[in-house]
Amino acid sequence: MRRLVFVTQSVDPEHPVLAATLPKIRALAERVDDVVVLAQSGGGDGLPANVQVRTFGAPSRMQRVWRFERELARSLPADAVVAHMIPAYVLLAAPLVRPRRTPLLLWYTHWKASSTLRAAEKLATAIVSVDRRSFPLASPKVWPIGHGIDVNEFACTNRAAHTGLEALVLGRYSPAKGIETILHAVQQVEGADVRLHGVALNELERRHRSDLERLGVPLGDAVPRSQVPDLFARSDVLINNMEAGAPDKVVYEAAAACLPVLASNPVFDELFDGYPLLFERDSPESLADRLRWFGELDDSERAEIGRTLRERVAQRHSVDTWADGVLAAAQ
Repeated sequence: MRRLVFVTQSVDPEHPVLAATLPKIRALAERVDDVVVLAQSGGGDGLPANVQVRTFGAPSRMQRVWRFERELARSLPADAVVAHMIPAYVLLAAPLVRPRRTPLLLWYTHWKASSTLRAAEKLATAIVSVDRRSFPLASPKVWPIGHGIDVNEFACTNRAAHTGLEALVLGRYSPAKGIETILHAVQQVEGADVRLHGVALNELERRHRSDLERLGVPLGDAVPRSQVPDLFARSDVLINNMEAGAPDKVVYEAAAACLPVLASNPVFDELFDGYPLLFERDSPESLADRLRWFGELDDSERAEIGRTLRERVAQRHSVDTWADGVLAAAQ
């Protein structure tokens, strides 16, 4: 493939949520001659020489749309166009891309099915997602290709012995994350403690963070991307209670760092196969039982779980297998 156009929100290596997009762009750049990234913001520091970054950010929506269309037109012709997580990008790109018979892909992994997503599904030539269950619409266009984790970014470290159980919650302060259930569960387990780090990116998340603060548990802010591996190394287990259907990326990142994970989303059944790491999403008692079970494991048993999870991420959810899957779907 000669040229690929990749459309995303940000190409900032320190963005608390979207920095993981950069390894995906680098993996694509290793496989094609030329990648043009259209982004609302960011400069793309650290990307290969065959990657061009063109931004379309502007103060108003109409200005952003106009700049998007202008930059996309400048980037064509291309062998494929990939929209990253934002269905509206497919709607904006389709009038320029589909008449050329250029493959138009949407990468999407989320539990919410909006009217915009339904329209994008009809216009896209293919949908790439982690799993068929991670795309919220029934569609024959879905290609399950794994999550695209840069395994080399996360070292498999020996964890320091703790007197108790140090759990970590990492991600946005969104009601969809089920954080309140996690806090109630940890309170039921003697010797367990939990650290939370996250970001509130909109008014709903800011209100939810305020509600969580009333529970009396310290809430940490987001940490730069470069500090995430250290957070993993200082924790015994990651807890994830994301809404079913959307496999949270942080689960795969923690697993890549050999950090055991407890999660409620059944889409992790393959990753967790052979270990009782799933709990019931709305049941603090179910999670508390899992925490007690995990707390009774010795260091070697915990390390075995961590190594197994890392191996599975490397085999099925690496950034390389992801990039191969995108290009296969673009043919």
